[in-house]
Amino acid sequence: MKREIVFIDEEKCNGCGLCIPNCAEGALKIINGKAKLVDDSFCDGLGACLGHCPQDAIQIIKRDAPEFDEEAVEKHLHGNVKKTADVPVVKEVACGCPGSMAVDFRTERKTHAPPASGSPRQESGLRQWPVQMTLVSPQASYFKDSELLVAADCVPFAYANFHSDFLAGKSVVIGCPKLDDAASYVEKLTAILKNNNIKSITLVNMEVPCCFGLQSIVEEAVKKSGKILPIRQTVITIRGEKQ
Repeated sequence: MKREIVFIDEEKCNGCGLCIPNCAEGALKIINGKAKLVDDSFCDGLGACLGHCPQDAIQIIKRDAPEFDEEAVEKHLHGNVKKTADVPVVKEVACGCPGSMAVDFRTERKTHAPPASGSPRQESGLRQWPVQMTLVSPQASYFKDSELLVAADCVPFAYANFHSDFLAGKSVVIGCPKLDDAASYVEKLTAILKNNNIKSITLVNMEVPCCFGLQSIVEEAVKKSGKILPIRQTVITIRGEKQ
């Protein structure tokens, strides 16, 4: 059957990911640096993603495609998420890696070796483990009553004073909006915001276009959580300076 459906011009698409959080059906995904329609049956053809593409790479066309399958979309969106009292609870990643176990450093007594060669030791501002958004649990103790830092993966490498200027005193999640699953990030952040009394959000991303997808992810998660939260955003240049 012929019906209206999303078409993505890969020549124009730069993989910024701004379209991903705005597709409620999770039909879009960044694959090999480009936005892709993962399954024709997931796309309702209404075009909610159109206005969020700065490259004008998305349009609605009419072509042969299977019907929109709402039941398949539900399974696609919630196959790895269970809900209790309207609060999404994301299942833990079953990677079998001991390094992904939640640890709240605030409950531990810190001991440090003396600094080498008499040089002052810079203290780490990290209060938790893990930090990658896919691995953190929305129920982890370090999120309770905290200020949340959402940072792009590259920021700590580019900005020398990341720990002192941004990380100190905050819980943190990091991710890459271009290479990772933006829809799952929206769900994870929504769960964190609903399950915890987050006081504020600090967002730090790089100046490159694709990194601004993190802004859309955060804004969509706040909207879905029903919370009203201040979001303080800082952009870091590729030369490691605040923009």
